[in-house]
Amino acid sequence: MESNAYDLGRILTEQFELPNLKDKGKKKSLTKYTYDLTDKNRGFGQVLDKKSTLRRIVRTNIALGRIKARSQVDTQNLLISPNDRVYRILSKEKDYESQAVVFFVRDYSGSMGGKPTELVVNQHVLIYSWLIYQYKNQVETRFILHDTEAREVDNFQTYYNSTVAGGTQVSSAYRLVNGIVEEESLERDNNIYIFHGTDGDDWDTKGDKALPELNKMMNCASRVGITIAENGYGISGQTEVEKYLRKSGLLEEKKELLRLDVITKDTNESRLIQGIRTLIS
Repeated sequence: MESNAYDLGRILTEQFELPNLKDKGKKKSLTKYTYDLTDKNRGFGQVLDKKSTLRRIVRTNIALGRIKARSQVDTQNLLISPNDRVYRILSKEKDYESQAVVFFVRDYSGSMGGKPTELVVNQHVLIYSWLIYQYKNQVETRFILHDTEAREVDNFQTYYNSTVAGGTQVSSAYRLVNGIVEEESLERDNNIYIFHGTDGDDWDTKGDKALPELNKMMNCASRVGITIAENGYGISGQTEVEKYLRKSGLLEEKKELLRLDVITKDTNESRLIQGIRTLIS
């Protein structure tokens, strides 16, 4: 899957730009190397390490009795052995690359059955492919499912296939993401991306619980992308999540960090890719 995702990501990269990339996550590359004056060698090399050389000269002359305690040192009379010269030499070192942690969050409540789930998961696969290519496979993925409670699952297959018949509390998912980031100190060394897919239903109709958790996520994330895949049961544009997001003003105030895409159940692949551009470009 990762091999196919990498190739797909290369194609998608022609259309998208990487948002808010910070060079803070550092992991060893398996393929890239750099050369640096990191190793030391006595007797010969590229660049003289003056401090290390001086230490060895002093050590040698103390051993020979030419430097005595509490006496003035005459540097003109110090003996210098060829082996006292310490050089730095070019060494092949593994390069380091930026690391990303991507949270894919999905509402799997009863109202998400069928087309909304298919659209959200397909969009998340495309986003995952793009990030895999951008970060040269240095991507860690975390999968979060929620209804009124949130839980983390181990793999994409479970993420895709799980369903329940419960209600919806968006705040439970955001709270779990924040807890994981804080507990594992992910913000310090990683670019964090969070993509949430939902049909827009939320028992927290005014976002009293969800919005504070969303604000907390944006303090650590390079991008939070929310997709509302409408289930067709209500009036378009009138889901609880869309209404409280727009009313909060966050979409305008923090547009560099937060993006919203609203799609219908009739959305095709072309529109899905257009939505990705909205979320991540």
